[in-house]
Amino acid sequence: MTEVLERKEPVGSCEIHFMEAGEATGRDIVLLHGMKFQAKTWKDLGTLDVLARAGQHALAIDLPGFGGSPECGSSPGAVLLDFINDRKLEKPVLIGPSMGGRVCLEFCLDNPGIVGGLVLVGAVGVHENRGRLEQINVPTLIIWGGEDAISPIKNGKLLSEMISGSSFRIIDGAPHPCYLDQPETWHNELVSFLEKL
Repeated sequence: MTEVLERKEPVGSCEIHFMEAGEATGRDIVLLHGMKFQAKTWKDLGTLDVLARAGQHALAIDLPGFGGSPECGSSPGAVLLDFINDRKLEKPVLIGPSMGGRVCLEFCLDNPGIVGGLVLVGAVGVHENRGRLEQINVPTLIIWGGEDAISPIKNGKLLSEMISGSSFRIIDGAPHPCYLDQPETWHNELVSFLEKL
């Protein structure tokens, strides 16, 4: 198993807990989490290990008020921007399931030029951002559970139609957190996408 470092550091006006794996020379990958999960989810699932072994530099963040990060006055998007700038991350690929997917989606729209790629997994907030989706012009992987009852599959199809050149994968039979249900499929799709960047 790859060594996973655990840290808690000031980010803007907040204190953020995060986990880090892989060589700093690899491509920067920033992982957010869903409403019921945290950075540790990516360690427990083996995603940080998979990314590190694939030569990537993975950082999983606890958003304010989740996991080891106390609540603070900054928005998730502001925290993400400070985190990327503080660590001088180079065009990071953002990975976000559900709530984290919305943060990644809106961050990419609000900060064009900073993001190197997007991985959206059962993202919420799709329709709220419908009018802007065509502005996204980074490589994007969209993954949905075939049985997602939280964010309907039509949201994934809308993202796929509106984001030029995106890839859309459905994990058959999987619920909303499809990456937890079928981790091997999730990891294969993720590594395959990153290898093509």
